[in-house]
Amino acid sequence: MTPTIVIVPGLGDSGPEHWQSLWTEKFGAARVQQDDPDRPTPAAWSQRLQEVIEATPGELVLVGHSCGVLNIVHWAALTGGHERVKGALLVGPTDADQAFAEYPAVAQMAPVPMQELPFPALVVASENDPFASFERAQAFAEAWDAEFISAGEAGHINIASGHGDWPDGEVLLGEALHAWTPPDIVRF
Repeated sequence: MTPTIVIVPGLGDSGPEHWQSLWTEKFGAARVQQDDPDRPTPAAWSQRLQEVIEATPGELVLVGHSCGVLNIVHWAALTGGHERVKGALLVGPTDADQAFAEYPAVAQMAPVPMQELPFPALVVASENDPFASFERAQAFAEAWDAEFISAGEAGHINIASGHGDWPDGEVLLGEALHAWTPPDIVRF
C-alpha cells in the first residue's frame, strides 16, 4: 500500500490555492490543522502533529512547507519520530532564528533544531527565499541528514511566488516516495 501523505502547513494553514491544499484534495492526504495557525509554538504544534499521526493508519510521508517544516523537525526532536513515518518532504524551510518584522510569530519556533532526523528527508529550497537564505537551508539539510535540492529562484515556493499547483513538487514527491518505499508499491 502506498503511504498516506500528511500535509503539514505553515502559518495561516496554507490557503485554498496553495499547493499543499491542492495536494490534500488531489492525493486524499491527511492534514494537520492547528488550533491557532497564526501563532506557532513547538510544543502545541508538535502535539497536534502527533495526534494526526496517531489517528492516520498505515505508513506515512510528511509534507511540510515553511513553518510546517519547523513543525516537523521540532516534533521529531521532541518525540524521536514515529515508526510509521517513512520520510518527509521539507519545502521552503523558514529560518526562525532570523527575525522577521512581517511575521514575528515565527520567532516562537526558534531555535531551529539542528539534529539528524529519524527518517529520510528531502529539503527543497529556493535560491531567493525571503524567509531563509539558500546557505541556511543547505545547513538545515546537512544537520537533518537530508537530501537537498535547489528549486532555483522560486521565492518562498508558495502562492505569492506563483506556486499554486506545483507540478515540479509532485515529481519530487513521487521520486521521494519511490526512494522511501518498497518497489512493489503503486505510485501515482
